[in-house]
Amino acid sequence: MASLATNYLGIDISNPLIVGSSGLTNSVAKIQKLQEYGAGAVVLKSLFEEQIRKEAGSMLKNSNYPEAEDYIMNYVRNNSVDQYYKLIESAKEAVDIPVIASINCMSSKEWINYADGIQKAGADAIELNVYILPDSVHENGVSYEQIYFDILTEVTQRVTIPVSVKLGQHFSNIPSFINKLYSRGAKGVVLFNRFYAPDINIDDLSFTSSEVFSNPSDIRYSLRWVGIVSSLVEKIDICSSTGVHDGKAVVKLLLAGARAVQVCSVLYKNGPEYLKRIIEELEEWMDKLNFENIKEFRGRMSYKNISDPTIFERSQFMRYFSNLQ
Repeated sequence: MASLATNYLGIDISNPLIVGSSGLTNSVAKIQKLQEYGAGAVVLKSLFEEQIRKEAGSMLKNSNYPEAEDYIMNYVRNNSVDQYYKLIESAKEAVDIPVIASINCMSSKEWINYADGIQKAGADAIELNVYILPDSVHENGVSYEQIYFDILTEVTQRVTIPVSVKLGQHFSNIPSFINKLYSRGAKGVVLFNRFYAPDINIDDLSFTSSEVFSNPSDIRYSLRWVGIVSSLVEKIDICSSTGVHDGKAVVKLLLAGARAVQVCSVLYKNGPEYLKRIIEELEEWMDKLNFENIKEFRGRMSYKNISDPTIFERSQFMRYFSNLQ
């Protein structure tokens, strides 16, 4: 039987399947089930800066005492964070697999000081779930990127546990940006995040949410950049996310150079027990090709290890469509 053991962020895990931050990981009971079904690690449901602000704002809206603003903000924030600490502590007591905390950040303000509490609660690592929407005609791209660097620097100065950054796809130079994250202390990156996107209901002219779950075809975004970044920024660990719906997708991303993969949407669609099937497919593939461990094939088809790296670079369909009649 092939060994599925791997290492991500300096943490040994039994297999490369990590359950991503979501409602699947918001309670100890759920996390215990995920361990039972074979998860190599879990990322806890995020502690949302935006949500904390919104809850505090809602309380302030109904208050006749403006001077109570600081008290209410601190109460809501501390209450939310204390609950998060307790989830980390309880999860670490209940399961043997690594527990990674997740902070959904919008800014580098003082609330990030709570990263230290997350470490003290026992989290094995912290995943920074960052997305700053560039929505100003007066700011350039560099100023938005600096917010990511500021957040990362604030956190890495407060903790000794490894920190990864979960990114979106929209950067002008992804390898350069990730290299700068590495130089500022990031041990890993997650490629890529799936953000909320609005849609419009044309029947009643209202806003709704676009498709929440990923599709198997979404792997195409991750596959390219995992292959390139794993070759150009070799010292940073890559965890791939989005579009991972079966064992074949896991194999592809490992071949491209990922150290681990995150699954989420497929577990909502098929139930958390589907983890077992994904693991079985990975094992079957490794046995079929006589691979004894993941190291033997990880990165074999990355940007630097294939004879024609333009496969990862090509962005136009000319070659494909020119052959169609």
